Amino acid sequence: MSLADERVPSSDRGKETRLFLFLVACLFPMLSIALVGGYGFFIWFIQMIFGPPGPPN
Repeated sequence: MSLADERVPSSDRGKETRLFLFLVACLFPMLSIALVGGYGFFIWFIQMIFGPPGPPN
């Protein structure tokens, strides 16, 4: 029996479509913004403690 022979009920297909749209339209953009913002905050905080990069004066 191959995978092409199995039928997926339409209710499951609808759930999978909604989940895919949620992941693509909401979750991944929010995660990318959170990761980039968190990295920027981390760099800002480290520079507050140790000073900006560059040669010492």
